[in-house]
Amino acid sequence: MVQKITLSPSRDIPFNKLVLSQSNVRHVKAGVSIEQLAEDIARRGLLQGLSVRAVTDADGMETGMYEIPAGGRRYRALELLVKQKRLAKTAPVPCVVREGGIPEEDSLAENIQRAPLHPLDQFRAFLALKEKGQSEEEIAAAFFVSVNVVKQRLKLASVSPRLLDIYAEDGLSLDQLMAFTVSGDHERQEQVFERLYQSYDKQPHTIRRMLTEGSVRASDKRVRFIGIESYVAAGGTVMRDLFQGDDGGWLQDVSLVERMVADRLKAEAEGIAAEGWKWIEVAPDFPYGHTFGLRQLRGEAMAMTAEEEAARDALQAEYENLSAQYDSAEELPEAVDERFGELETALAAFENRPVAFDPAEIARAGAFVSIAQDGTLRVERGYVRPEDELPVEQEPTAVERSMAAGVEGMDTVSAEAYAPMPESEEEDGLTPISDRLMSELTAHRTLGLRQALGEHPDVAFLAALHALALKVFYHYGSDSCLELELKSVAFGNQAPGLNDSAVAEAIRTRHDGWAQLLPKEPDDLWDTLRGWDSDSRSALFAHVISLSVNAVNETWNRRPRALAHADRLAQAVGLDMAAAGWRPTVDTFLGRVTKARILQSVAEAKGQRAADRIEHLKKGDMAAEAETLLADTGWLPEPLRTPNPITEQVTENDGDTGKTDGTSSPVAAE
Repeated sequence: MVQKITLSPSRDIPFNKLVLSQSNVRHVKAGVSIEQLAEDIARRGLLQGLSVRAVTDADGMETGMYEIPAGGRRYRALELLVKQKRLAKTAPVPCVVREGGIPEEDSLAENIQRAPLHPLDQFRAFLALKEKGQSEEEIAAAFFVSVNVVKQRLKLASVSPRLLDIYAEDGLSLDQLMAFTVSGDHERQEQVFERLYQSYDKQPHTIRRMLTEGSVRASDKRVRFIGIESYVAAGGTVMRDLFQGDDGGWLQDVSLVERMVADRLKAEAEGIAAEGWKWIEVAPDFPYGHTFGLRQLRGEAMAMTAEEEAARDALQAEYENLSAQYDSAEELPEAVDERFGELETALAAFENRPVAFDPAEIARAGAFVSIAQDGTLRVERGYVRPEDELPVEQEPTAVERSMAAGVEGMDTVSAEAYAPMPESEEEDGLTPISDRLMSELTAHRTLGLRQALGEHPDVAFLAALHALALKVFYHYGSDSCLELELKSVAFGNQAPGLNDSAVAEAIRTRHDGWAQLLPKEPDDLWDTLRGWDSDSRSALFAHVISLSVNAVNETWNRRPRALAHADRLAQAVGLDMAAAGWRPTVDTFLGRVTKARILQSVAEAKGQRAADRIEHLKKGDMAAEAETLLADTGWLPEPLRTPNPITEQVTENDGDTGKTDGTSSPVAAE
């Protein structure tokens, strides 16, 4: 016969009859704080009684007091409530009175026999509270967690039930489950899980990448252009990652994004077309160099109104007052620093005045409308196509004017009908110089100019700068007697994002700065350049010459000597493409080369062990992982590296070491 067990009796014992026991095995603080537990008891009451034993005296007689070997944290919480006068000292406390056995065993058993709550049960419990009407803020307050933690738990509970069941059976890790929350589409989640099941790489970042394939990042300039709020208002959905930085999330409806971008660009273009331009070209992006070969009109900055001048003066005065007030401060208060930024932005807006163009010029010119890298509207106004240029009226030269002086007495009809005549051996009046003799005389003058110019380097430099600046800023090459060619053409093969790169923007800014300093009419260019100091002329010359550089390696245009010179030029200027902003990404490099080259890149930058860790991945996953590994390492592929002249010299002098490609390589580091 099985002996029946007897449970320890339970009873309510006044709080002031309870004391802590030295037999409690918990000495290290863990979990919810005493203060939080006290608040929970105040809200819900004591959900679990205390395990107590009667305190006896030296003779073994009960003293009426009870010690607590198990439940010390609950006792401390009750004690805090008593001190706060929120609980009476004699308030009855439900207790289980233990007899026999070892107190330490009671304490140990209560702590280790308690099964922790599975995370999924917590997720579902939060969801149940939400479904019963509690807000996220109320749930957070009740369980002493942040609202963001509640959002995360609810997001985890909203994953596909099938994946939650797999997680409950330890088929998915918590990190993997977190990655699946990026998308709220259960069908999509399950599709990615099936792909993941067949893949070697089951990392969370791979899950996120699979779920966001075909979406548009919120940081994309198109999204910033239309505004994510407008996209959501139009019915678009945004995927967010509550567990990692997602840079604003991903927009799922790509067609909606493209339609909204096209609609806004069209609306903006209609307003610009109303200004009277002959043509408008509209696109989210234009290739780098799309304005090459077109002449840009030189408008006049519009004068400020009296109201604008008053507003600018007020802002300038405030800026100067703040500067004087905080001149000696080591660190600006946050509010003051923010105000400085606002003032600088407002003052800069007054400096960048709108430009007014001649209506006659507007009628034969056009504008490009696109999106800048920061998501703002980019409008490039005032470009004239070659076919729309007006015929250039040729003014008579000094020689021609001297010739015309000899026939001043001729009437207009006779002068217009005057045709070139063969040389006459007889002097029959003051006739024009023949074409042949004119060519011979001016040939002598050309040689004289060449000899004299060769002895005046400063004038030669000015003449070359004048001729090249005419071609770059005015497109009137015939205004110079120097036959210099400067080709500045668009690249045949456009790299992704080339027109929006930091380098392209820097060139545009520099070019526009020079254009504002040069005169509007080409006839005034020579005198303007003569009036500049040598440093200014040299700086403009460097900019103009820089626009002729072509170091593009194209299969149809083999130029080994030109490319070798590009290496020398890179050495001379200390070119560092990493410092210039180029980064190895999936789009720019890693996704367009073989797996072997990806591994070689990682090994060069991070060491062989780093390359070995991603060797098993498929190419797409390997490229994405390599992008993360190479970020901020300064690694460059060979075509972008500047050769090390010292290495080249050593190689050339050492005939036994063989040839090298002459490129510098980053030092591998692990």
